[in-house]
Amino acid sequence: MNIRGGKFYERTIIPLMLLMFLLGSIVIIAGFSFSQQDFLLALEQKEGRTFAQQGNASFDWLTFLSASSLMFASFIGFESIAQAGGEAKNPDRNLPLAIALTILIVGLYYLLFTGAVYHAIPWSFVAAEAQTKDISAPGMLSYLLPSGLSVAIVAGAAVALTNDLPAMLLSVSRLLFAWSEDGIFPKSITTLHSRHQTPYVAIIISGAVATIGILGSHFAGDFFLGIDIMVTSMMVNFLLICIALISIDRVNPTLAAQIKMVKNPIQRKIIGWTGTLVIAFFLAIHTYKDLNAKVDAWYFHSTLVWGIVMTLASLFWAYITFFSGRTPDSLINDQP
Repeated sequence: MNIRGGKFYERTIIPLMLLMFLLGSIVIIAGFSFSQQDFLLALEQKEGRTFAQQGNASFDWLTFLSASSLMFASFIGFESIAQAGGEAKNPDRNLPLAIALTILIVGLYYLLFTGAVYHAIPWSFVAAEAQTKDISAPGMLSYLLPSGLSVAIVAGAAVALTNDLPAMLLSVSRLLFAWSEDGIFPKSITTLHSRHQTPYVAIIISGAVATIGILGSHFAGDFFLGIDIMVTSMMVNFLLICIALISIDRVNPTLAAQIKMVKNPIQRKIIGWTGTLVIAFFLAIHTYKDLNAKVDAWYFHSTLVWGIVMTLASLFWAYITFFSGRTPDSLINDQP
């Protein structure tokens, strides 16, 4: 899809998005159609077991903030917008509008989806099941729904993942393309497809590396290890974006003068400092929880894995920039 280019991408991704919302609406309708008593009765009939509901749990700030930090995973893709923004039509208007609509529509969809699940299934049952195995909305609602609808919900989840993949590959491949243009990676990665004029080499490499990450989490026996690494990366990325917003007037006044949204520098600094403080706080909570978690091996600490990868990448960048005797700009003009 990415190799074929923007028009094919658009014709494919929009129907997938609509299909995702349609299949996901099954969860919303079903969840609000059944009560928790219906679920407990179905659990007893299908598995012959009973479950005693718990009352309100005691509130714990660390648990609440840790869960809140994981919610940054919901914003995956937002940091990718700028990476492919140069290929958008009328980006000054369309990108801010797309961001606002996405936050509104997807945020409402997430709230309805989650509300429907907990309307039909006791939170204490979900919490108990999550302690022993990976759980999902289709798995939970399968007690209440016929098998056909359960399959449709699983298909909706598959469509949702399929809907995310092209956007992730689009943004990461453009980063890899830019790094190659700057001489950090071999120039051959910037090779364009002869027909579609897309950076197909960068797209294939991005997909291969992402696959390695997924397989690594799978063979480690903890898929959520990859989620935690992604959350750390996203928060650091958002943190750097906020710092850039604070410093852009001093570092690059020419570019700052071209900003069309929030033109007032003081307002930009308020937004930037607010984002910096909030994200730094959540990053500290997420890191503290991860480093203090009891795990079977050191590599189950996502912060350590992320730190190793960033250290190796930084050393590689330092070698290219300072120790090879050639700057990235000079590498661009090298002949194959």
